[in-house]
Amino acid sequence: MELDRRLLLAHSAAYTLSVVAGLAVVVPLALNGSHFKGRCALFSLGFWRTENRTGGGGGSADEQQEQPACVSRLIVQQWGPPAACQFPTFVGVFTVLYGAAQGWRSLFYLHRRHDDNLFSAFLTVLLSLCVLFLSGGAAVTFSLGVLSWCNIVTDRGTRPYSCADAQSVPMYLDVDTSSFYTELTCAQVSLWCVTALWLTHAILSFLRLYHSHSQQIRGPCLSREKELLLGQPAVDSSLQHPGLHPQGTPSVFI
Repeated sequence: MELDRRLLLAHSAAYTLSVVAGLAVVVPLALNGSHFKGRCALFSLGFWRTENRTGGGGGSADEQQEQPACVSRLIVQQWGPPAACQFPTFVGVFTVLYGAAQGWRSLFYLHRRHDDNLFSAFLTVLLSLCVLFLSGGAAVTFSLGVLSWCNIVTDRGTRPYSCADAQSVPMYLDVDTSSFYTELTCAQVSLWCVTALWLTHAILSFLRLYHSHSQQIRGPCLSREKELLLGQPAVDSSLQHPGLHPQGTPSVFI
């Protein structure tokens, strides 16, 4: 198997993984946005407040005894900026679309047995590096946002439960918090996987660019060496028979 086919196969596999990782970013973020009614939990501001619920309302005496005397409630002063959730979603959607398009393109090249030209390979390297920095920034920002939200729901570690257990704790918000940790953690891990895959794309694109450049340089040299090798036997035969003309006719001596 030639080098360009190995690179194309590796790149096709990386594009397939990019589609899967991108979907693993988009789907949990879409579910979290639906559960939080379009609000972004990342970089939110809030605190816990203890409320006294005794001595009010109707109902029987048994029902009033079952109600807790003090209830801790999460007060969200300000929800996070929507861009903190929209930007990772954009990176995931772009990764899915780009991975699907380039994966089909790589399979087409494998079928036709050719690769990108030098200019197209250079643009692929440049695009891979740009999206690598974008996905890395999105992964770092998203991780910091998840950490800030976990600090709020655990009251900066003073609560007797972890951030993973907090999704089963009632917060008395007007949003569904029953699976926020699973959704945010899945999106966070997938974003780092997307970043690693974009690094792989950048490396493979650079190798393909180097291979195309070396093929373009060695092409004329190989054809010139082939011409020289094909012309070498005629020269050798003329040197071995000095009485013969280079065209094969005997020379006449006067």
